[in-house]
Amino acid sequence: MPRLFRFVPAARRGLSACLLAALILTGLAAMGPAPAEARVFDPETFTLDNGLQVVVVTNRRAPIVTHMIWYKVGAADEAAGESGNAHFLEHLMFKGTDKLGPGEFSRIIALNGGRENAFTSYDYTGYYQTVARDRLEIVMQHEADRMTNLRLTDEIVLPEREVILEERRSRVDNNPGGKLREMMQATLFLNHPYRIPVIGWEHEILELSTETALAFYRRWYAPNNAVLIVGGDITAAELRPLAEKHYGAVPAHAVPERKRVAEPPQHAPRRLTLKSPQVSQPGISISYLAPSYNSAGNEHAYALQVLDEILGGGATSRLFRGLVVEQAIAASAGSGYSATAYDLGTFNFSASPRPGADIAELEAALRAEIARLLEGGVTGAEVAAAKRRLQAGAIFARDSLGTGANIFGRALTTGMSVADVEAWPERIGAVTAEQVDAAAHEVFLDNRSVTGLLLPASTE
Repeated sequence: MPRLFRFVPAARRGLSACLLAALILTGLAAMGPAPAEARVFDPETFTLDNGLQVVVVTNRRAPIVTHMIWYKVGAADEAAGESGNAHFLEHLMFKGTDKLGPGEFSRIIALNGGRENAFTSYDYTGYYQTVARDRLEIVMQHEADRMTNLRLTDEIVLPEREVILEERRSRVDNNPGGKLREMMQATLFLNHPYRIPVIGWEHEILELSTETALAFYRRWYAPNNAVLIVGGDITAAELRPLAEKHYGAVPAHAVPERKRVAEPPQHAPRRLTLKSPQVSQPGISISYLAPSYNSAGNEHAYALQVLDEILGGGATSRLFRGLVVEQAIAASAGSGYSATAYDLGTFNFSASPRPGADIAELEAALRAEIARLLEGGVTGAEVAAAKRRLQAGAIFARDSLGTGANIFGRALTTGMSVADVEAWPERIGAVTAEQVDAAAHEVFLDNRSVTGLLLPASTE
């Protein structure tokens, strides 16, 4: 499972929800101001007159830079009946402006030896390029251009809608695991838009149009609703003139408040079983609603991150040691906690049986591990070791040119601050065993859970 400050490369453009680097990170404003001595990336930051926030993470290891624009809007901000619109617009942002034709920006980046991509999640949409330092102004010029000058016609838009539909077919409709994940998400959230897939429902994708895409673009894409993050061989003093020259010329405009419906109380556990002849490896997943760093109950977020490390953090974790090594019932077992959602997050367990093992026995063993945690709690030694591993991850995160930019992007688009990110190691270090136990009892409630079974069609 993804861990804090571990960089996972961004998803290729066109992939659906939440495929960007899954970086569990940042801190809570509710935990108090960051200590003055706190340092992870030691960034510099400033804001342009039009409201664009700029963060610079200097890294002199190589003469290259990663340039990222993050918009504070994602699939959970779509209008009812327009699921997939945020992801659709992400594709269409590569279709040109008055200055550049469709795909021309991508060709320019390739000709200059760079690489580029984009991603859409429930809470943000981002675009990035990695180029040599002396090519940075080229990408800034064209990224600023498409922030305000996107040009779309039906001749461009409608064929791209077919691309989205084919993407959905390949990644969800023809993938039993994808189908089950989609159904579990739709079942775990009863009312909140996180229940709707980022890529969209097929019948609603078919209704997306040039008008829906442009309306979304004009509503949300503005410098005062975006964050520019540049990591690599550059300082804020060097970047600021370029940012003012290109992005500073883009006019701000009013952006609506992000209003999302709340999740009601949940009163019963839910269970799904998907059987398919395409399934060669059975599996079980258990998902619980959990607080994020930005939601009610956020006082448990750091402790949940430590708990995730204890339960699923590699070969020494409780789940791997108990289910894979000692009981030899599982081929794999792990956990995952999504702390950085703009609203509620999730805490997930997953396991797959060894050949010949019974899925019911594996489920019983997995639930026994959860029960053991709730009954006996964690030890001080487990908490101390987990905190050391997580804090070490923050040190190694400094080595990658793109990690800092990804972490700050996720943080600043979901309600966090630069200071929160920098204070993360100290805040993790303050977590106690008692806090971890309290967080487990707060989150692992059956009535706020969904269990999913993925089975071969022949299984009775």
